[in-house]
Amino acid sequence: MRSVSTKFRPLYLDALLTYEDRRFWHHPGIDPIALVRAAASNWRHSRTISGGSTITMQVARLLHPHSRSIPGKLHQMFRALQLEWHLEKREILTLYCNIAPFGGTIEGVQAASFTYLNKPARDLTHAEAALLAVLPQSPTRYRPDLAPALAQQARDKVLDRMVTYGRWSADQVEGAKLEPVQALNKRLDTQAALLAERLTNTSAERVVHTTIDANLQGALEDYLRQFITTQPERTSAAVLVVDNTTAEVRAYLGAADFGNLERFGHVDMVRALRSPGSTLKPFLYGLALDAGLIHSQSLLIDAPLQWQEYQPANFSGAFVGPVSAAEALQRSLNVPAVDLLDRYGPDQFVARLANAGLHLTVPGNKANLSVILGGAGTNLEKLVLAYSALANQGKARPLRFRPDDPQAPETFLVSPEAAWIVYDMLSGVDGPDGLRRVSAMAQRPGLAWKTGTSYGMRDAWAIGIDQRHTIGVWIGRPDNSALAGNTGRDSAGPLLHTIADHLGINPGPPKPTGVETTNICWPLGTDETSQPADFCHRRAQAWTIKGTVPPTWADRQMPLLPNPLPYWQDPRSQKRVHSGCLTPGATQKFAALWPSALEPWLPRDRRRQGQLPSFAPGCDTTGAAPVRIEQIAPNTIYRRAGSDDPPPRIPLLASGGEGRYHWYANGRYLHSSPPTQTLELVSPGAHQILVVDDAGNLDKIDVTLE
Repeated sequence: MRSVSTKFRPLYLDALLTYEDRRFWHHPGIDPIALVRAAASNWRHSRTISGGSTITMQVARLLHPHSRSIPGKLHQMFRALQLEWHLEKREILTLYCNIAPFGGTIEGVQAASFTYLNKPARDLTHAEAALLAVLPQSPTRYRPDLAPALAQQARDKVLDRMVTYGRWSADQVEGAKLEPVQALNKRLDTQAALLAERLTNTSAERVVHTTIDANLQGALEDYLRQFITTQPERTSAAVLVVDNTTAEVRAYLGAADFGNLERFGHVDMVRALRSPGSTLKPFLYGLALDAGLIHSQSLLIDAPLQWQEYQPANFSGAFVGPVSAAEALQRSLNVPAVDLLDRYGPDQFVARLANAGLHLTVPGNKANLSVILGGAGTNLEKLVLAYSALANQGKARPLRFRPDDPQAPETFLVSPEAAWIVYDMLSGVDGPDGLRRVSAMAQRPGLAWKTGTSYGMRDAWAIGIDQRHTIGVWIGRPDNSALAGNTGRDSAGPLLHTIADHLGINPGPPKPTGVETTNICWPLGTDETSQPADFCHRRAQAWTIKGTVPPTWADRQMPLLPNPLPYWQDPRSQKRVHSGCLTPGATQKFAALWPSALEPWLPRDRRRQGQLPSFAPGCDTTGAAPVRIEQIAPNTIYRRAGSDDPPPRIPLLASGGEGRYHWYANGRYLHSSPPTQTLELVSPGAHQILVVDDAGNLDKIDVTLE
């Protein structure tokens, strides 16, 4: 715990305690006298004049933000009493001096003293001490660099009170009032310079009005200019803040330090084409929810899988095994995302994003599975546009830079239900490591966020959303060179959360009526009530859209194997038998199987060997004939004998294998039958016929009927 320096205690703390909390050293955290006086003053003026807050209560509010309501005030008082119980007065005062807001992203009296006055707090004059004592009351309104006249009025009010209570002499105060309020960090107004350049180049008007919030823009420019000095050479950053209600851009920082040629301060990185890393994953999960491919707790596979020559891996190099859709998105796992994109379709995915305004530049104009891991190009502006749809019932709108920009038609990116579920998933992502500063100890339950890192750590992304704002952050080198350690979580994530803290707490969007909770079970992934209890190996509560509960996908290694898997069991030995050695009274059983790629992560009793009994003596399949389609030669063409004759009818017969046969034509299930039952194929056209037995053995053949 840092302590308050005794070197600046006589002036700054004298002004602070006299103006804010004269009985600080004696009250238990709440000052009843101040509360009564504030209530009387507010009643007399019919509006809020004073809140009667002690310094302890202000520290409680900074650590645990609350609403400006009676319940919120009571919560603040309770927290203040807790602080007084656990901390000494000096420690509470230290907290205030270290975390009090002083405008923009400036926290703490020492930082404010250096920022505005270019001196340590121990060297403050009477006038300067009075100014910094009052500044936290309204950090934006009284900022000496933005509103020196208002700052001087507030400062003089403190000085007058110091005389009233006999803390400083009239001569000292009179001399202090002669000092003008001047902030040394004041500079030429070049706010949103890259946006101004962009708009003036496309407008014939001499004066262009924008939707930018000047105070927010100035605060973020100050902070980003300071932040970038801690980054490696040639590094820049970009920030975009959008109001979700109106689609208006509130802050536009195309570069970290405009005009700094060493950091490419003339390059607008809000519009620069870059690899988005993993930032596209939330949209894939949302579209998959709408397509009925997943629910929030669908069982996905994070294990080594391969698509022809493409074998993705996670950023960490390790695999998790069985993982829910929500966890896969929260942890930004790569294999589940590629698997999901393969099932949804890369071309369809890219087209849906483009329809909503998120256009991707795809090499060769042919989308492939690498798109979801950053194998395409886009920019910060388009990403923020698309992410804002998650807080706007799934509807995307073009961003507005000027007040007279028309309200463009909304385009549905995903359904309101899918947007809310994805938002809920992202709001469960933990904050970046090392972010837990004293001033941000309270959680922000409304903030949902996602990071991304491109190949070679060239681009670090972090996008955050709540019901009010969408915030986009990019960090990297505009010359596209690699930057070691530049990851979305470690670089862009802390910057995003700092901006979010500055904007304040906003709740998440309301849950649509179509979002329902359903108790599901793994490995089948379906409703718990629709399956026997022994199939339910692991339970979870899932968000579903209107009660739709898609099952776990078919096993990639054995896609046509039925699940639950049927098998025959001898009643006496409890051993497994098959069609070639059925015993009298053999009964059919079923086993709910996990995807075979997950076997290394499963307990032994959940693996195939643990769920399926061993074969009875003399009933082993090692010497049994393999399953085989009979009476059809490969690539045979069957034609009518004559124009008036009926079309050919192809009998589907098989031999060998184990148990029942399960027939498919061109991937479409036909029927299941015991070995003695036949089915005829009569549909004209080219067909791939496939048969799978109960053990997962298969045979296939191609034929044509004309």
